[in-house]
Amino acid sequence: MQISSRFTIAVHIFACIDTFEKDQKITSDFLSASINVNPVIIRKILSSLKKSGLINVLRGTGGTTIAKPLDQITLLDIFQSVECLEDGKLFHFHENPNANCPVGKNIHSILDDKLLRVQKAMENELASITLEDVINDTRYYVKNNG
Repeated sequence: MQISSRFTIAVHIFACIDTFEKDQKITSDFLSASINVNPVIIRKILSSLKKSGLINVLRGTGGTTIAKPLDQITLLDIFQSVECLEDGKLFHFHENPNANCPVGKNIHSILDDKLLRVQKAMENELASITLEDVINDTRYYVKNNG
């Protein structure tokens, strides 16, 4: 299992906004050059972030800004904004376990609680890290590593 790249692209977007917004307008074309993905993908992620109230996007070449103070946005906020979790569940179960098999008919009872605990642990960790933490690291690395 692997979480899609939408989450890390979204975090990259925030780092770019903070790093470059004073020098130029932050557009999907600019972001796509930094992230090295198609601007259409950037626009879809920007749309999700805007819908969640995490960024402001001005139409045309108006640019993108962060909508809230950095310490009020967590990695969980970003994750929930851009990742499409079916029914809010991180783990997707195979569709039709064999009900005639003793393992197949019990697999949900065996795994559901454990997988929910794993998801909650991940969500708690994401909630403990703010965008301010990430941006502070970004500023340090940009300053010291160019």
